[in-house]
Amino acid sequence: MDHQHDGGENDYMHQEDDWDRDLLLDPAWEKQQRKTFTAWCNSHLRKAGTQIENIEEDFRDGLKLMLLLEVISGERLAKPERGKMRVHKISNVNKALDFIASKGVKLVSIGAEEIVDGNAKMTLGMIWTIILRFAIQDISVEETSAKEGLLLWCQRKTAPYKNVNIQNFHISWKDGLGFCALIHRHRPELIDYGKLRKDDPMTNLNTAFDVAEKYLDIPKMLDAEDIVGTARPDEKAIMTYVSSFYHAFSGAQKVSQDALLLLSFPQLPPVNRTPENTMTAMQQKLEDFRDYRRLHKPPKVQEKCQLEINFNTLQTKLRLSNRPAFMPSEGRMVSDICNAWGRLEGAEKGYEEWLLNEIRRLERLDHLAEKFRQKAAIHEAWTEGKEDMLQQKDYETASLSEIKALLKKHEAFESDLAAHQDRVEQIAAIAQELNELDYYDSPSVNARCQRICDQWDALGGLTQKRSEALQRTEKLLETIDQLYLEFAKRAAPFNNWMEGAMEDLQDTFIVHTIEEIQGLSTAHEQFKATLPEADKERQAILGIHNEIAKIVQTYHVNMAGTNPYTTINPQEINTKWEKVRQLVPQRDQALIEEHTRQQNNERLRKQFATQANIIGPWIQNKMEEIGRISIEMHGTLEDQLTHLRQYEKSIVNYKPKIDQLEGDHQLIQEALIFDNKHTNYTMEVNRQNQILTRDAKGISQEQLNEFRASFNHFDRDRSGTLGAEEFKACLISLGFDIANDAQGEAEFARIMSIVDPNRLGVITFQAFIDFMSRETADTDTADQVMASFKVLAGDKNYILADELRRELPPDQAEYCIARMAPYGGPDAVPGALDYMSFSTALYGESDL
Repeated sequence: MDHQHDGGENDYMHQEDDWDRDLLLDPAWEKQQRKTFTAWCNSHLRKAGTQIENIEEDFRDGLKLMLLLEVISGERLAKPERGKMRVHKISNVNKALDFIASKGVKLVSIGAEEIVDGNAKMTLGMIWTIILRFAIQDISVEETSAKEGLLLWCQRKTAPYKNVNIQNFHISWKDGLGFCALIHRHRPELIDYGKLRKDDPMTNLNTAFDVAEKYLDIPKMLDAEDIVGTARPDEKAIMTYVSSFYHAFSGAQKVSQDALLLLSFPQLPPVNRTPENTMTAMQQKLEDFRDYRRLHKPPKVQEKCQLEINFNTLQTKLRLSNRPAFMPSEGRMVSDICNAWGRLEGAEKGYEEWLLNEIRRLERLDHLAEKFRQKAAIHEAWTEGKEDMLQQKDYETASLSEIKALLKKHEAFESDLAAHQDRVEQIAAIAQELNELDYYDSPSVNARCQRICDQWDALGGLTQKRSEALQRTEKLLETIDQLYLEFAKRAAPFNNWMEGAMEDLQDTFIVHTIEEIQGLSTAHEQFKATLPEADKERQAILGIHNEIAKIVQTYHVNMAGTNPYTTINPQEINTKWEKVRQLVPQRDQALIEEHTRQQNNERLRKQFATQANIIGPWIQNKMEEIGRISIEMHGTLEDQLTHLRQYEKSIVNYKPKIDQLEGDHQLIQEALIFDNKHTNYTMEVNRQNQILTRDAKGISQEQLNEFRASFNHFDRDRSGTLGAEEFKACLISLGFDIANDAQGEAEFARIMSIVDPNRLGVITFQAFIDFMSRETADTDTADQVMASFKVLAGDKNYILADELRRELPPDQAEYCIARMAPYGGPDAVPGALDYMSFSTALYGESDL
């Protein structure tokens, strides 16, 4: 906002109403103003223990601007904002501008926003306004004031000096003699004025500036080059510089006059503005000052009044006596005493204000110190244990999930750390302010603040270091986790392959032909061909594990636990691989042995086929002949029985060949050979022989099956023969009474002489059947035959050809069908056969 506060109509301000027109400064002038105004500000700010470097930058937050006004005015401004936002800075600058306006200064087109934005022209204008108000306005010389008063003072002081003609505040000062004359007039011992030359302005200016800085406490506000190198030096810069000389010398003059007054009033104590460190000491000073006003000053007031009375009385008496008036020496006139008294009272007021300001300063210092201690204590309590926490190595043994949790926890701590940054800055700012306000215990405050800042920096470094360690560990564990996952993905199918391979290599194979074993051998060779590629996959999987181990060793990772994706480990893979390698040659040997066995089986097949292909047709031929005899039925029953017995005899004579075939068949059975491509005659050959024998001997199929089941049951070694004890057990199971007594032993000996006449100790199945057929021949009757047919017929009086074919072997069914007459009873159906006719044909009427 623009400040346009109307103050008094002071002439010194009228010339500044056109400041806007001066905004377009000459670069040389702007440089001079920057340098001069900066030095002038620092001459006051140093009293508060600070300074500025860049005039438009260092006043932007308003803090040092407010401090400058407090120093040069001796008054307290409103409490500044300590925030760092733009709104806080504008607020502080506005407080400073409001204070300036409150002193009757008219501010034109100078707004807080421009100062905060670092507008150089506006900042210089604002400082010049402050200089006018606080350094020039109060100058008063012979009824003139401000700029005119300063100019008149310069003219009066330099009048006695040759070559010095002060008419303005620019070119009149270019040769430097004006500055030298002012110094020589008040401090002649500092400059040998007679040696100065008007044509050597650089020497003159440097002499004046150096002497003023060294002996008069006037900082160097311009360089000689700034003035000599400019056709018309900047008026504001020169006025500011010269005003410093005025205040330096006029202050010395006031001191001498006050000393005179003190000599006139010897009981008046000297003013002591030495700050105290404690509130108690400052309050004692205030109490002393009040004692001075209450006890010591009132008598001096009376003395001053008496002096005036005495002077007036003296003048009256001299005038009445027509004598010349009394003219006191310079500085001792009543007016001089009154002026000095006025300055004394002004000094009293200033001293009292100083005391009150100091007390307020100490109050603020105590408040700030307590605030510093509280914030420092809170911060120190928060930081306790943080360094140890940040130096923990807990991430070295953490899993990936635990690392991610630690990272999130650390991120939360970093946020907490960032939040405490503001408190640390506040602690540092309070410490800085305590230093600027000359706090007596600043060394301990600074030491504590330094410890906090150092610890803060250490926490920041440890935080960054831990963050990097956590992130590095997370990356390593993620890499290991990916390798674990890849290991699991590849190890699982490879492990399954090895387990399947071991199962296949150990699987018992069942083959029946050379071709089948050759197929297995081919498949096995193909499997062996895949082993090199499988070994590469094994090495690749183990390589993944080795890479994990390398990472662990290189980066010193402490692994916690095992692979989370699989229970398979490299040792298990290697163990199973070695097992596969051991099983392969074992499988090779098993296949070779099986191949040999199949070759032997093939030999047995061919051997069996050679005999079966001869015996088979012979049996078939005999069956046809027996069938024809049964059908033709020529001659008497005795004739037919005679023929059958002749056939039986020829079959019995053929028996050795059949026994040999049975022996080969037994070898085939022992070899578990179930097919033979070299012949169509298999087990049926033997069964045909048994049927012929059974028909010839008169035993039933059921009996034959029972005999074979018993024989096979006691043939434990599957040799096709029974030993004596096995044969005895078989007979007992069939109901023979051959107990372990003399009679039983005799009966068994009789039977053995029949079935084993050569005393070989073994009984063949054929010998067993021959014996059983003779034993059961007399027990078979027509009733048994009819009972059997009745069962097959389902209790009907007739039987169907299809029922015979379904229930009996083909040859037996056809044999029976050929011997049955058609059934003619009342319940007859098409195709019905009279099974009673079969019995008549077979046994005759007498048997029925």
